Amino acid sequence: MSTVAIAITAKTPKSGASKTRLSPPLLPEECAAISACFIRDLSATIAAVAAGGDVTGYALYTPRGSEAELQRLLPADIRLMPQVEGDFGERLLHGVIDLLGAGHEGAILVNSDSPTLPAAILRAAAEALRGRDAVVLSPAADGGYTLIGLSQPHARLFADIPWSTPDVFRLTLERAREIGLPVTQVPGWYDVDDAASLAMLEAELAGMRPPFAAIHGAEAPATRAFMRARAAATAAL
Repeated sequence: MSTVAIAITAKTPKSGASKTRLSPPLLPEECAAISACFIRDLSATIAAVAAGGDVTGYALYTPRGSEAELQRLLPADIRLMPQVEGDFGERLLHGVIDLLGAGHEGAILVNSDSPTLPAAILRAAAEALRGRDAVVLSPAADGGYTLIGLSQPHARLFADIPWSTPDVFRLTLERAREIGLPVTQVPGWYDVDDAASLAMLEAELAGMRPPFAAIHGAEAPATRAFMRARAAATAAL
């Protein structure tokens, strides 16, 4: 059976180099710790989707040489694939190329900053790629996208995009229209990359569904445990 590849795009956590926009309110070592939790939780969701047999889970990772450290955060059946050198667009494009080159009928790249991303969104994205040349997108609350999926590589989708700005999703839609590529939009989610989105995560874990969400998020047990332990330590000061 031909499968769709779903890859978490991950940078192996390192204190002082991971999730730096979360400091403050987090300390540098806490930024690295929560990044590890995000990777644990999202890769577990991908593995659960892959258990159905029609999806294969990957970690599209950087830097090379960190495989052993990263693998400790991943389920056993998540495969590793290194990122190429280059800017973010080049890394995404070549990730798609490499995953399709491994024999998959579609490739979905998911950011590593969405620990509560629901499995239903991943399943819908995988289904949207089967049997046609198309792009699937899940918009992020900050104007980017939580995931992008393709069944053929299209370099134009990644060229000259102002990454980490509110224009990423809009410009990607425009690029798809330029090249006549059908777009399927699956439900959106949010990235945890600053103090405001961290507060949204805290609220979600406390039982408040994000205002844009029509479905419940994943349980995210590692992230939940980290946040609980941090709250307890703060309260004890």
